[in-house]
Amino acid sequence: MTSVWIAAALGLMHAEPGRPWDLRQLASAAAMSRTTFAERFRMAGGMPPLTYLNRWRMLLAQRALRDSDVSVGSLASDLGYSSESAFSTAFKREVGESPLRYRRRVRAEMPAMGAL
Repeated sequence: MTSVWIAAALGLMHAEPGRPWDLRQLASAAAMSRTTFAERFRMAGGMPPLTYLNRWRMLLAQRALRDSDVSVGSLASDLGYSSESAFSTAFKREVGESPLRYRRRVRAEMPAMGAL
């Protein structure tokens, strides 16, 4: 039954990844205390809920950078970052390269991947 409550919090994070979620709000959506929610989320998902949220945002960012021409500043705002700089720092920490370098690299690799 716990997974249904965790799923409610996941649904919120997936529906509104740019919202400034905190542990209290997510735990409330799961009808649990913050501590219980954090423990159960970690057991179910293998990581803390806010770590999951940050990784989800980075996955969305990678997709957008690969598949669209959205500006880094717009993407940062859409994903809840206070500035392009804050987003770029987080992206580089998670992905290992800047957003623009990532975009150039994956787009350069795309035609080669299609030839496989």
